[in-house]
Amino acid sequence: MSYVGPDFDPPQPRRPRGRPMTVALAALVPGALLGWVVYEATGGTSDRSVGTPGASASTLASATDDGAGKPSASSTDTPPTPSPTSRSSAPAASGPLKGKVVVIDPGHNPNNFRHTTEINRKVDIGTNRKECDTTGTSTNSGYTEAKFTLDVAHRMRSFLQQQGATVKLTQDGDRAYGPCVDERARIGNKAHADAVVSLHADGSSAGNRGFHVILPGAVDEGAADTGAIVAPSRDLGERIAGNFVRVTGSAPSNYVGEGTGLVTRKDLGGLNLSTVPKVFIECGNMRDSKDAAQLTSGAWRQKAAQGISEGIVSFLRG
Repeated sequence: MSYVGPDFDPPQPRRPRGRPMTVALAALVPGALLGWVVYEATGGTSDRSVGTPGASASTLASATDDGAGKPSASSTDTPPTPSPTSRSSAPAASGPLKGKVVVIDPGHNPNNFRHTTEINRKVDIGTNRKECDTTGTSTNSGYTEAKFTLDVAHRMRSFLQQQGATVKLTQDGDRAYGPCVDERARIGNKAHADAVVSLHADGSSAGNRGFHVILPGAVDEGAADTGAIVAPSRDLGERIAGNFVRVTGSAPSNYVGEGTGLVTRKDLGGLNLSTVPKVFIECGNMRDSKDAAQLTSGAWRQKAAQGISEGIVSFLRG
């Protein structure tokens, strides 16, 4: 969800209001988190490490670093072939998630840039009114957030179908634009989804690195009432974050969330209007050359999809 959308307004760094993520991750994946902590303490330099923790929060930058990673030539650059239908797909015959419905919300739409008037119109998100959607961000080499989110969504769909889940996408690049943020929430609600994950990649300043999971805050205003989903969404978010660390080797954001990897927000229509457990994940910062090298790698996107999906499986299996 870069800081140019989909629900806009960059979050301001603040002390997390829930349990510290370090505790949550340690409980979920002690080996993975401990390994990262030890790695950072010993000054490791692997490409999977994160920049210096504690960097100040940023706004969207017009970064000029030409070192953004180019797409990998790995065979894993091509995601599993999606099913013919864009909105839904039949579940596998059996599996641990048989009977469960998962909605994947690929942030933005590859065609949004052609429909600026439509995506700029305001919609009600409960707490106020915001633009329908945005174009999203991109790496300095031109790899777009919309392309990234669709690719990861397809990979996740294949993984979750193999687990027996019924998987629905809010969009599959087959719409003229959107859907708007309020409709994205309604798609998950109407599907009676057991879990919804909105996929994004950030557009912050170069040097800001790492992932973070955005949780819904307690909102009861207008059409928004998140009271019933705050706790299960936190559980979902913590499990996704823990598995994301374990599978990808990425560390929590060094610019929001104070190193916890969790950020709570009340200004996102996709969360405010949801009546089912839902989180956003910013998988990395497209404007940082090191993060961009990961985001443009098919092999890394496969790991990202696996990590997020395994977090969903953990949540749905209790």
